[in-house]
Amino acid sequence: MNFLAHIYLTDKLPLETIGNFMADGIKGKKYLKYGDEIQKGILIHRWIDSYTDSHPIVKQSTKRLHAKYGHYSGVIVDILYDHFLAKNWSHYHDTKLEVYIAQFYDLLKEHYDLLTPRIQKMMVPMMEQNWLLSYESLEGIETVLYNMNIRTKRLVAMDEAIFELKEYYTAFEEEFTAFFEQLEAFVKEKLVEINESYR
Repeated sequence: MNFLAHIYLTDKLPLETIGNFMADGIKGKKYLKYGDEIQKGILIHRWIDSYTDSHPIVKQSTKRLHAKYGHYSGVIVDILYDHFLAKNWSHYHDTKLEVYIAQFYDLLKEHYDLLTPRIQKMMVPMMEQNWLLSYESLEGIETVLYNMNIRTKRLVAMDEAIFELKEYYTAFEEEFTAFFEQLEAFVKEKLVEINESYR
């Protein structure tokens, strides 16, 4: 899953959310240098990614893209799923998306010293360009895909995935909705499990 989904899945737990958000840059056992709550967030992030990558519904989505985008199909689907979460936000959360995102940015600023250098650097353009809110629109997703294409040195023209999104929009949305319900249940169980193990 991409940024917005990870944040949402632990959003009632501030430090776990910080850990979840920055987990990609923390490899192996390096997570152990952080406090318990951030450790939990990092582990939850890893479980979310493993669950997502192996899930048959997600594989159905990535299969639609694989011939053209290869192993980047999973990255693209993560971004597309964040679009559907943002677009249908009111079904998942009572707080308006723009308010929710502003509160998350405040959380990052409040805990700046805990963030990895990569996240400290990334949060400036992220806030200035409001990446998370941009997921809500097709134009925003097109920009995200364009920027990802640049970061991956234009190896597979990831920006062109906007065409597949538009062509198979209903199918992608239905797959996201079905998968995300199962992912929420999975994370809820894992939170109980990890809290027991840290007692």
